[in-house]
Amino acid sequence: MKLKWFVGLLLLMTAMTACDDTTDTIGASLTDNMDNLKISTDSFRVSSRSVLADSVLSKNATGYLGRVKDPETGSFVTGNFMVQFHTLENFGMNAMPTREKVASLNADGEIIADSCDIRLYFKSYYGDSLAAMKMTAHELVEPMKEGVNYYSNYNPLKEGLVRQDGVHANLMYSLANQNYSDSMRASSTYIANIRIPLNETYTDKEGRTYNNYGSYILNQYYSHPEYFANSYEFVNRVCPGFYMEIKDGLGSMAYISSSQMNVFFRYKATVGTGTEERDTVYSGSTAFGGTEEVLQTTTIENDDEVLQRLVADNSCTYLKTPAGIFSEITLPIDEIAAHHDNDTLSQAKIVLKQINKVSESDYAFDAPQRLLMVERDSMYTFFEQGKLPDYRQSFLSSTESSAYTNTFTFSNISNLVRHMLEQKTEGMKANPNWVAEHPNWNKVVIIPVTVSSYTSNNVAYVARVSHDMSLSSTRLVGGSENPYDDIRVSVIYSKFSDK
Repeated sequence: MKLKWFVGLLLLMTAMTACDDTTDTIGASLTDNMDNLKISTDSFRVSSRSVLADSVLSKNATGYLGRVKDPETGSFVTGNFMVQFHTLENFGMNAMPTREKVASLNADGEIIADSCDIRLYFKSYYGDSLAAMKMTAHELVEPMKEGVNYYSNYNPLKEGLVRQDGVHANLMYSLANQNYSDSMRASSTYIANIRIPLNETYTDKEGRTYNNYGSYILNQYYSHPEYFANSYEFVNRVCPGFYMEIKDGLGSMAYISSSQMNVFFRYKATVGTGTEERDTVYSGSTAFGGTEEVLQTTTIENDDEVLQRLVADNSCTYLKTPAGIFSEITLPIDEIAAHHDNDTLSQAKIVLKQINKVSESDYAFDAPQRLLMVERDSMYTFFEQGKLPDYRQSFLSSTESSAYTNTFTFSNISNLVRHMLEQKTEGMKANPNWVAEHPNWNKVVIIPVTVSSYTSNNVAYVARVSHDMSLSSTRLVGGSENPYDDIRVSVIYSKFSDK
């Protein structure tokens, strides 16, 4: 049976936008003005299950560093991350004194850096800020490549990208950073950070030894300023990047918003005029930022045994990040289409209900804020190709959903229902075995995401959708042994009838 799907009327869609969760009075409210427009409603049971995410595309503006235990499930999550640094165009003109003006010199008159460090800045974190953590900053032997899809299970250390005879800077730290006074941390100019000194003796790949890593950077600049012409040259010729690995400790996860490598030195500047002219030595520094202009990836280690146990729990479905568990939904496309050959599908709405948490811990993971619904076979390519929700094959949950109602709402997926039915209809025409060969044709996956947006002319637009790599967890009503009310898709049909 072929169902004819027509474009919904503007009047009808306007009314649908204004309606609430119930559809009992929709037909009456419309047909008062258009007696020949007939409205009908129905709902259909939706099946769901948990699916293991395994790994996700690790391309995010935030890096995650730490190790924590989920108090609800007992699972451990570790976040390590790789960062590269970039230079500004015309770096030397803007950031460095001429060679003759450098006052930081060793006994042989060679340029040196007074010190060097990496700062990992974070505005938020999970866990106990006083938890003692131990990490190592590993120098990479070569940069991770642009244009490659690195997933959250990619480990530069295991892949041989870490330079064995390079920098391996160990650090004990806590996010509270008690090295700073209370008044300094309370200052409006202070940004919480993890500081990694790079002041040990350093030998580069050519065998030349420097008193610290900063001296290597300075000498590379004054010997080869062309290496600092742009970020590509800098990453490939000078500093491939660093892999930050948690070695020990438990209790905190820092959400790294930006990174910076600083090189400190002294330089001479002429002050005064005429006979009063003299050289004065100043303290200076130059900085290299770790931003989205260069590559940044997070490596996630999950407790696979615990995740497998949760996936096997059919009394609900789970959403867990980072790189944990998604929920898969099978849409009843054939049932929605049956006996509605001449109707227009005007609306199809799904509300996913959360189940209250069982943990009373102050450190219980928060529920995710936004969800993406995407076709099962597109769950990887959507992110790899940098797509945005088109509200035909991919949808974002409503922004008002979880905060007020303990639910996630997908207000109208009628375009997706039509798309899936059209695919099946055309596929069956060409191949009677199409359904068997395309078992995911009517399936979608629910994925926690982070949404970046921008505003133009007072209108907000989605700029990017990426995997939510923060620590979040929730249980949804569903599963094959669901003890609660069924998940249902509520639909509205319309058609004109002859008077």
